[in-house]
Amino acid sequence: MRKVLCSPGSYVQQEGAMGKLAGEYAALGTKGAHLIVDPVIDGLYHDDIVASFEHDGIPYELMKFGGECSMEEIDRHRAHLGDSDAVIGIGGGKTLDTAKAVAHFAHLPVMIVPTAASSDAPCSRLSVLYTPEGVFDRYLPLPANPNVVLMDTDVIAKAPVRFLVSGLGDAFATYYEAAACVQSNAVTMTGGHATMAAFALARLCRDTLLEDGVKAVAAAKAGVRTAALEKIIEANTLLSGLGFESSGLAAAHAIHDGMTALEGTHSMLHGEKVAFGTLAQLVLEDRPLEETRGVYDFFRSVGLPTSLEQIGIGQASEEDLLKVGEHACGPDETMGNMPFEVTPTDVAHALRAADQLGKQL
Repeated sequence: MRKVLCSPGSYVQQEGAMGKLAGEYAALGTKGAHLIVDPVIDGLYHDDIVASFEHDGIPYELMKFGGECSMEEIDRHRAHLGDSDAVIGIGGGKTLDTAKAVAHFAHLPVMIVPTAASSDAPCSRLSVLYTPEGVFDRYLPLPANPNVVLMDTDVIAKAPVRFLVSGLGDAFATYYEAAACVQSNAVTMTGGHATMAAFALARLCRDTLLEDGVKAVAAAKAGVRTAALEKIIEANTLLSGLGFESSGLAAAHAIHDGMTALEGTHSMLHGEKVAFGTLAQLVLEDRPLEETRGVYDFFRSVGLPTSLEQIGIGQASEEDLLKVGEHACGPDETMGNMPFEVTPTDVAHALRAADQLGKQL
């Protein structure tokens, strides 16, 4: 049996890292870097981003991210690479996925610099592609993980708290989806089965969230770094990243993808939708009541959604929910990693039941 554990070349988590980009880039190239930067982040940290390049006399080109990780956006950046010999993505999940895809198609190394601990995407050898309108398109498997993942804890501590909470939602799915994949002996996107190490990381991720999530959210609301916030940054990014990629995805992320077909969810963050997808997965699995109650309690304590209304589709019809189910159960989706058959109707019913449980528990 083939088992695979994937990880980035280096994971660096420290304060003040944004001002040291050129030093990290020096391990990847010499001709210059192509920087893909979220427009909001550029407005807040432009001087920090470029300072080390200008101080060291290293060429760079900074282009602002266009808003969706689409093939159109990827091609736009590829057309401006010039002599750059490395790509650096700075911002949120879609910005980072775009940087990874651009580097992949250009056969260049890539450095990923998240500005919030909002998802488990940074460490993975995967980009999630959307249409220019924001509807899920497909997964783009990549041949290698990022060369460097650089987390500036000062920047992340000052990011909007909603981003950290979204990261909690994305990370919380890791253990439950990993457990489903281990039970079904699924082949992950890495081309192998889960290792014991990957599943242990997935379990550690959940345990860390339960222990430190509420404390980390409090620190983020105060805009300060604490031990709890440091642990949650690592859990949301590294533990969840390694856990999901090398253990596998299942219903929660498939349901997230399905929900992107409903316009009401487009204003919601990735992890917020994944969180509700996790609640629906608990229903599909018929998890014990006390365990389910504990998940709902945790979600409420950190500010994650527990109702359809909170993810923008409170007025969804049965036809709408069935549409979500049809997308979630598509041939290229991860619903097939569940240890039992799941139909579109099952998904629609699980979404409605998860919403009702949120009112009762």
